[in-house]
Amino acid sequence: MSSHTAEPSLPPTSGVPEPPVKKSQLERVTSPPALRFPRWLAELVDTHALTLLRTTVGIVFVGFGVLKLFPSASPAEQLAVDAATKMTLGLVPETVLLLSLAALETAIGIGLIAGRRLLRPALVAFFLHMGGVFSTLFLLPDAMWQPHSPAPTMEGQYVVKNVVLVAVCLVVAAHEWSHRDGHRSRGR
Repeated sequence: MSSHTAEPSLPPTSGVPEPPVKKSQLERVTSPPALRFPRWLAELVDTHALTLLRTTVGIVFVGFGVLKLFPSASPAEQLAVDAATKMTLGLVPETVLLLSLAALETAIGIGLIAGRRLLRPALVAFFLHMGGVFSTLFLLPDAMWQPHSPAPTMEGQYVVKNVVLVAVCLVVAAHEWSHRDGHRSRGR
C-alpha cells in the first residue's frame, strides 16, 4: 500500500518574472485611509511644487498690481509713489508712476502665472522690481525704520516680507534656467 500525496498545481508561468511590488504601491494597499490622504497630497504637491510656487506669487502680483489701479485701494500706494518719485528725481508725475507700477506688477503676475515663454521675462522684471522695492529701505529711512531702533515700521515690514517672494522666485528661476538650458543643449 502506497500513500500518494497530491502536490498543489501552480499556474503556468510565461518564464518572465513578475516585477517586484514597489514599497509605495504596497503602502497604498496596506495603509489605513487616514494615512493615505496625506501621502497622496504630499506626492501631488511635490509633483507640482514649482507650478504652485510660481502661480501663487503670480496671483499675489496680479492682485497688488490691480489694487494700484484704484485710488487709495492699495495700502502701499503712497509708499510706492514716494519711493518711485525719489528714484526718478521727481521728473515723472505721480499718476504716471502709479499706473506704471500697476502695469508692471500685473504683467509680472501674468507672466508668472502663464509660464512658458513669458516666465523668463517675468522673472527678470520681478528681480529688477524687487531691487526697487528693497531700495525703499534706504531711500525712505524715516518711513521704514522706527526712530532710535533697528526695528522696521509697519511699512518697513511690508517691504521686508518680500524676501519670501524673492526666495520663491529664486527657486523658480534656478529650475527654469538650469533645466530648460540643459534640455536645449542636449537636444542639439
